[in-house]
Amino acid sequence: MNVIEGRYLDPGGRFGVVAGRFNELIVEPLVAGCADSLRRHGVDPGERLDLVWVPGAMEIPLAAQRLAASGRYAAIITLGAVIRGSTPHFDLVASSVAGGCSRVSLETGVPVIFGVLTTDTIEQALERAGTKAGNNGSKAALAALEMASLLATLEH
Repeated sequence: MNVIEGRYLDPGGRFGVVAGRFNELIVEPLVAGCADSLRRHGVDPGERLDLVWVPGAMEIPLAAQRLAASGRYAAIITLGAVIRGSTPHFDLVASSVAGGCSRVSLETGVPVIFGVLTTDTIEQALERAGTKAGNNGSKAALAALEMASLLATLEH
């Protein structure tokens, strides 16, 4: 069996990060973890990483679409935090953002990594932004490296 898979290696090219400013206390550590993970794998954030801030999670897919459609990026990483409240708003936002990011990836062929936290509590979000559960921004960066590497392999 011929196994084809991506690696956590720098495939070259630029990376885009789209970050939702709402819940910035949680999102800023995600962005820092993402940049650090890319740097540790050979991507110089100062040279090859573009960070786009948007007001909140709902705006993430549109900004990701613009970046992906530009043809300048090996992968787009989306970061944000949607925390459940006492209304159905959470379900609508979480579903819309996830579906929008997935559509952008499928329509453009550019990997769009979903690093938007969807949690029941702020404590759960903080845990995933660099405390007990690790940093999901770092995990999203690794997924971006792997997918960009995989697609580069599949193109050859």
